[in-house]
Amino acid sequence: MAWTPITAVFFSCIILMLIGMGIWQAVSPTVPRRGFLPLETTRGDRLFISLLGAAYIHLGFMAFSDAAIWIASIVALFWLIIVMRWG
Repeated sequence: MAWTPITAVFFSCIILMLIGMGIWQAVSPTVPRRGFLPLETTRGDRLFISLLGAAYIHLGFMAFSDAAIWIASIVALFWLIIVMRWG
């Protein structure tokens, strides 16, 4: 795997999200809830689902598009926001 600045930013964002979620969980414990996902989820579950989705979005962009990878990152960010808010 080639470590480019974009790759480093991507993984740095994931690390920062995990740290932020850990702090948020310590300050305000989560309560499972139901959204548009077909199961009851906590904040951590929704973050995991959105990270998996981000991986698939990036893989899809690399496999089926010649577009710049930062476009996939923007799409993945919107996916993260949607899943965390309404998932």
